[in-house]
Amino acid sequence: MKNEFALAFNEVLEEKQLPKEVIMAAIESAMVSAYRRAVNASNAQEVVAKIDPESGKVTIFAEKEVVEEVQDQRTEVTLEVARTVNPEANLNDMVVVESTPTDFGRVAAQTARQVIQQRIREAERQMQADFFNKQVGEIISGVVQAVSMTQGVTIGLDMKAEGIMPPNQKIPGERFKVHERIRSIVLEVKDSPRGPQIILSRSHRNFLRRLLENEVPEIYHGIVEIRAISREPGQRAKVAVSATQPNVDPVGACVGIKGVRIQAIVKELHDEKIDIIEWNADQGLYISKAISPAKVSGVYLNDAEKTATVVVQEDQLSLAIGRDGQNARLAAKLTGWRIDIKSLIEAAADAIVKVQRDPSLANIAEVEHKNIPIVEEVLTKKGEGRPLTPEEFMMLIQFVERVERRTVEQKKAVAVAEEERVSAARSEVPNAAFEAGIDALGLSERIYNILTEAEHRTVGDLMMAMKLNPDSVLGLAGIGPKSMETIKTALENISFPEPEPTVEPVAEIPVEEIAEALVETVIVTAPVEVLPEPVIAEGEPPAVAAEITEEKDKEKPIEEIFTLRPDMLQPVAVVAEDDDDEADKKKDKKKKKKVVEIVFDEVLEKSIALKKHKRGDEGWEEE
Repeated sequence: MKNEFALAFNEVLEEKQLPKEVIMAAIESAMVSAYRRAVNASNAQEVVAKIDPESGKVTIFAEKEVVEEVQDQRTEVTLEVARTVNPEANLNDMVVVESTPTDFGRVAAQTARQVIQQRIREAERQMQADFFNKQVGEIISGVVQAVSMTQGVTIGLDMKAEGIMPPNQKIPGERFKVHERIRSIVLEVKDSPRGPQIILSRSHRNFLRRLLENEVPEIYHGIVEIRAISREPGQRAKVAVSATQPNVDPVGACVGIKGVRIQAIVKELHDEKIDIIEWNADQGLYISKAISPAKVSGVYLNDAEKTATVVVQEDQLSLAIGRDGQNARLAAKLTGWRIDIKSLIEAAADAIVKVQRDPSLANIAEVEHKNIPIVEEVLTKKGEGRPLTPEEFMMLIQFVERVERRTVEQKKAVAVAEEERVSAARSEVPNAAFEAGIDALGLSERIYNILTEAEHRTVGDLMMAMKLNPDSVLGLAGIGPKSMETIKTALENISFPEPEPTVEPVAEIPVEEIAEALVETVIVTAPVEVLPEPVIAEGEPPAVAAEITEEKDKEKPIEEIFTLRPDMLQPVAVVAEDDDDEADKKKDKKKKKKVVEIVFDEVLEKSIALKKHKRGDEGWEEE
């Protein structure tokens, strides 16, 4: 039969839904606090509490000093008692010994109750914080507990936690009732003295993302990918999707049969309109689809300024812009481009003005000088209220297309030229200049402060500005002609150390590979006869010898290749014989012979050839 401690301990575990170790640590910490209060112990003294989970008996261990005579039971212990715990203990040592008071159970029960409750409460809060930190960005369900116009909606969640949905995180026009179950996304978890503060949202775009993942299996499994979302909660949203597998319709997968899937999401968002469009790598096509449901006549991009000009028919203009510019705003957020929407008539008029007044477009004006009067006549006809034929509309579209395309191409050429100019200027500035501050120029404090405020913090930045646009430096407040001369002089006089040339390491070739390459190399210089057997002189040390025949009137050179090690010195003689020349065989008797010995000189560390003639005993001589 279990005792009262075990029953109470298990009851707390079941009620609080906390790990056993957490509850035990809380009780032990409470026991330590109760001991300190009971004996008035210092916080600097080490105190440890141990609890027997079966009987509930509490044992206190405290750190004490070993002394000869105990004067304070709280901090001192005799040497005999200390050696029962640590046989090697000596005087003035610190040991941890049992210090449980005689009536500690009753005292602890009275003083530790509040501490235990506080520790358990802190453990619950920490567990809630850890759980909901993992749920950030995920949808959770809760019950409405209270509704306030200023504080927002209080929602009861799992683990006895409460979440707050601020008024700005609600969908405009939503009305909640107490005890109503709603879904929301965990936006943020904040720490507060009263526990974790869980911020919920239904207006964030990730809430729509999670709803799509729940309703569309293709998105959940990764077959369809959500590329971008732009949303104005409660009114309209645009979602760009793409397929990661061929033969998959991403838009159809999100909409579902007869719109079943998308309608479930629209109902959850209180009839918020959702446009599903297909993402495209071609930014022009992507923007034209983002403007839907309006039909686009042309999209012209300016990559340098990240702007797009969208041309539509007059009857599509209001649809492309949307109520209060909503459609254009959502399209701009979805694509990341600044979108300028124009009607065809307005775009044609702007194109004429641009061609006639912009000097940089003079070449375009020369090409279009015949078409401009015709376009002006069509615009005049439209201004008078007369209807235009389809051919005239097509002519306007083509004219705007030509002018805009050439304008974009010219801007690209200008941007490329500017990049080349910047690169050329950058190549003239040493790298060390970008590591040196402008204080290295020795300028006055006034000029130094002006240049620093203008973001010219290094000598390299200032050099680039002087090379690319000196007027930008002259235009700074407080910089005049004299200051410019001072800056120019300082830049001319400054010098930077030349960078040390980097020496590329030469790859070492193993000796074995060199020897193998030498052995395999064979050079035939002239046809010679087959060499006779090598003759070794008597009394000489064993060595590799070879006989080389020599004609009376002419010596035929033979190149011999040897390995590098002395023990591998093997002469390789390449012999060529002409069988057709019978006269050469008769000359064998007239040939002279000489003996050549190849030896390795350890002093010179190379191979040498020694030869000896038979006609004399002069000895060997180096050849």
